[in-house]
Amino acid sequence: MTSTVKSTLSSTRHRGAAAVALAVAAALVAGCGSSSDDTSDPLSEGSSDGKTVVVGSNNFAESILLADIYGEALKAKGIEVEYKPNIGSRETTYGLLKNGSITVLPEYNGSLLAYLDPDAEQKSAEAVNAEVKAKLDAKLTLLESSPAEDKDSVSVNAETAEKYDLGPQSTLADLKDIAPDLVIGGSPEFQTRHQGLVGLDKEYGLKFKSFKALDAGGPLTQAALTKNTVQAADIFTTDPTIVKEKFVVLRDPKNLFGFANVTPLVHKSGLSQEGVDALNAVSAKLDTKTLLDLDAQVQLENKDPLDVAKAWLTSVGLD
Repeated sequence: MTSTVKSTLSSTRHRGAAAVALAVAAALVAGCGSSSDDTSDPLSEGSSDGKTVVVGSNNFAESILLADIYGEALKAKGIEVEYKPNIGSRETTYGLLKNGSITVLPEYNGSLLAYLDPDAEQKSAEAVNAEVKAKLDAKLTLLESSPAEDKDSVSVNAETAEKYDLGPQSTLADLKDIAPDLVIGGSPEFQTRHQGLVGLDKEYGLKFKSFKALDAGGPLTQAALTKNTVQAADIFTTDPTIVKEKFVVLRDPKNLFGFANVTPLVHKSGLSQEGVDALNAVSAKLDTKTLLDLDAQVQLENKDPLDVAKAWLTSVGLD
């Protein structure tokens, strides 16, 4: 996903109570799961002693959950781990990876490629990974991609879907005539990215009434779409809110949002072969259905992402 981010707390994901949403948002700011134990500045340099692996995450719930999965998989191999949670968007985390402040980051292969080269074609996950590796800073590399895919989408709320007769087979092209009547919401970066308003205009000719800057598929975006403050929004495809609130995900036949396989991005010198093997083992076990289930446990059932990460690793023999 773009930032990818992913991936995504919401007041609507916590039994609809505004107070709960505020509490969850506060928990996210403070860091979640294992990351809540780390009260240091997430933008500060990691304590790189050559042995500690610093696992970072972007500023959305799925990224924090995946960071906990990666970190706990490394800990299971006796590797010392430090967490830097909830850092921000890719524009920030990529620089921190390059300078070695963080060692491991949950990424989404196609979204990362779009960041590195907005004009790059995305024909397959394998081709995407090859392109990413060719364009990455020399100090960085991708590990193996998982089958789990969480990508950006333009989704409309139930009210808008009913008004304009949009359903599961509807595509982004179906918005062309009605986009001027719709307010679309998303992260501030969505306004300027090719995998955002720029690409929606270029590929589909979509010109929306206005853009509302919210967050990366998180509580602000989900609440705005639910309340019809925005009629369309950038929502991640593994977001349990889609089912709960009956959002309609519009198909993307031109593949604007590309591929978004969950893939560890690492600083080469900071991770041993044992660590590489541990993260590749995670990728081999993680698929989209599993990721959606894990996301639902965190975002709908309000479970601690660290507990969810540990339980899943145990269930697949990676603890």
